Amino acid sequence: MRRIPWFVVLVLLVTGCSSSTLPQPRTEEENRLFGPVAMKLDTFSKVKDWSGGGKPEGVEALVEFDDRFGDRTKSAGTILFELYDYRPNWPDPRGARMANPWTASLSSYDQQKAHWERASGAYIFRLACDGLQWNHNYVLSATFESSPGNRFFSQIILRSQATENRVEPTTNQSESGLGRRAPQP
Repeated sequence: MRRIPWFVVLVLLVTGCSSSTLPQPRTEEENRLFGPVAMKLDTFSKVKDWSGGGKPEGVEALVEFDDRFGDRTKSAGTILFELYDYRPNWPDPRGARMANPWTASLSSYDQQKAHWERASGAYIFRLACDGLQWNHNYVLSATFESSPGNRFFSQIILRSQATENRVEPTTNQSESGLGRRAPQP
């Protein structure tokens, strides 16, 4: 009888004992504990120049979801982004809409992977928009509808930083909750 070398046996044992774990859907209890209960636009959202040409090309929006423990979590669904002119001293600071709304999906593995930024624990979206100015204030709003049908809303004022030739948000006005409707133009 022929003897099998010890390293072949070791390789067979290691590969035979390893299990490739496939992702499993969350249970209802796991969704209750770790599913999103709040969404907000992060204060690092801003008007951005992606190509380095010196003029704004759109808005980089960072979206965060929190679970019931206040920790960052992921979520599946669709986000509707809207950009408005800023109206100071109004209860609703949204003025005229600056562009058609952007819709982004987080429903597939590839979409999740394309937008998730591990270091910040947020999703990043580049919203291209012509005609933006560095020395102007804008209001960015996001309405999210999760796969089970929960809705969240958040908005942020993107304030100009004309001296630095870029816009930095300084105020975060966030509302989130279930049952909110998307703002009407």
